[in-house]
Amino acid sequence: MSSLLTQIDSPADLRRLTRQQLPQLAGELRQFLLDSVSRTGGHLSSNLGTVELTVALHYVFNTPEDRLVWDVGHQTYPHKILTGRRERMNTLRQFGGLSGFPRRDESEFDTFGTAHSSTSISAALGMALAAKMKGEGRHAVAIIGDGAMTAGMAFEALNNAGVEDGRLLVVLNDNDMSISPPVGALNRYLAQLMSGQFYAAAKNVGKTVLKGAPPLFELAKRLEEHAKGMVVPATLFEKFGFNYVGPIDGHDLDSLVPTLENIRHLLENGDGPQFLHVVTRKGQGYKLAEADPIAYHGPGKFDPSVGLVKPATPPKTTFTQVFGQWLCDMADADPRLVGITPAMREGSGMVEFHKRFPGRYFDVGIAEQHAVTFAAGLACEGMKPVVAIYSTFLQRAYDQLIHDVALQNLPVVFALDRAGLVGADGATHAGAYDIAYLRCIPNMSVACPADEAETRQLLSTAHAQNHPVAVRYPRGAGVGAEIPSDLQGLPFGKGEVRLRGRGVAILAFGTLLYPALKAAEALDATVVNMRWAKPLDIDLLREMARSHTALVTVEEGCAMGGAGSAVLEALQAEGLVLPVLTLGLPDRFIEHGDPAQLLATVGLDAPGIESAIRQQLSDHLEPMTGLKSVA
Repeated sequence: MSSLLTQIDSPADLRRLTRQQLPQLAGELRQFLLDSVSRTGGHLSSNLGTVELTVALHYVFNTPEDRLVWDVGHQTYPHKILTGRRERMNTLRQFGGLSGFPRRDESEFDTFGTAHSSTSISAALGMALAAKMKGEGRHAVAIIGDGAMTAGMAFEALNNAGVEDGRLLVVLNDNDMSISPPVGALNRYLAQLMSGQFYAAAKNVGKTVLKGAPPLFELAKRLEEHAKGMVVPATLFEKFGFNYVGPIDGHDLDSLVPTLENIRHLLENGDGPQFLHVVTRKGQGYKLAEADPIAYHGPGKFDPSVGLVKPATPPKTTFTQVFGQWLCDMADADPRLVGITPAMREGSGMVEFHKRFPGRYFDVGIAEQHAVTFAAGLACEGMKPVVAIYSTFLQRAYDQLIHDVALQNLPVVFALDRAGLVGADGATHAGAYDIAYLRCIPNMSVACPADEAETRQLLSTAHAQNHPVAVRYPRGAGVGAEIPSDLQGLPFGKGEVRLRGRGVAILAFGTLLYPALKAAEALDATVVNMRWAKPLDIDLLREMARSHTALVTVEEGCAMGGAGSAVLEALQAEGLVLPVLTLGLPDRFIEHGDPAQLLATVGLDAPGIESAIRQQLSDHLEPMTGLKSVA
């Protein structure tokens, strides 16, 4: 049997296949996907689950003229493979290679950049209505997962879409439920019937006839709703103004293709927005991923014939694990502590906390805004909530952070994972802005631990405060600092001198302390571990400014408005004038790649810090004496 996948360089090639050839193509696509991701790492379970759905969508719709908007976007590897990027999949999530998410500048088939969830329906609705206003007959399709459907933004978009007249299809990719018997042959028949012209015409004729007799019309309408509700969960989405179809088996091309074709005809006939509910299985076709889709959600490189294996040598403790252990220990010590996550239990290190303290663990779904205000409500009643959230996702709850937490000065701890550059996930997930967007909020404090030990200690300090505090820490492991077992905190708002030198003082915020120390060795410079971006240790800053001729700030966050800006503002307020070099992330989005490589490209590794200081502050460097004192 000849290969079909190697013949597909665009969806136009796919649409030249017969429907009978599609299952073979899906099988080849799934095998290619498994082989490819096992060599590069990346999201696996979700992509294995969308193979047939991707094939069917590109087969039925005239992409890229018809717009596909993939929610979150981590399930678009089959889409990338079918849209001319098959040969570049070996570069996935690597520096200069393919992104792990849709990107408009990567392909015309990536119609909207996504990586945060629940944006697809809003974007697709905008596209559908733009096409209508321009007199264009294209369709817009939003493919959204059941997890992303938990976010309020998705329902805001549904509410808007239901009263607009655009060619919009929302596909709910439901991969959280098993395909039970009611979703088999009978439901396939019902789905095709409900999406077909006969059903639509009969329903419209019935409405026309019965409108002359309002009581009968209402009775028929209620009977239809309840009859459909016995088989499918249609009523909710139809109340939003959608025609609901499904649920159908998302791995059955004999069901998917004709149903999508019927829905396309409904859209072309002006029958309003359509909603298709498909049921898929994460990890479909690879037994190990089917059995444990969480483990295979985002694996590194592995042998598909063996599966995931534990490394021979235990890896270093990650910052996330430090947080997870602290959360359990502090919960033991303080019964007021509650943990909150917006659907990131594994990613935020809360699995053990959930197991040990189920009554104090709250997964609120992909609903960051709700998570923050929910924490505020808990804090109002004397609880001590800890919101475990990625830096990039806290951006989504900024109003709640200001209005519901900070304005009321409530003691909520924000454990900001993935602060700084995150590597393979790229710009969409980088925690580049938290220092800048947090430090400008009254009542808010921002801690920047330098290593694993300080992360635990500063979390304890944050928990002890009676106002909101964010503790930011990066993805992965640090330098391997010994982690204390107690819950002793560090002084609030105070830094420390780590290395005594002359001429130039480097003020380091967070984990860049360690490359700063290496750079300082070659410069005979002082190094200060500032620990807090807000409040700044003004006494220590004043001492450094008066005993040195120039200062350098170093942070793994945006330079504009970040900790360096805070230092400049403080020096101005103190009437202290001296040269200050601020080193941080530049005013551009940093792409995906190896974190160490990315830091080097923006000059935030030890050689980069040393080079910048030599270039900008050479007049302030004094001859090496070899005399150092370490605090």
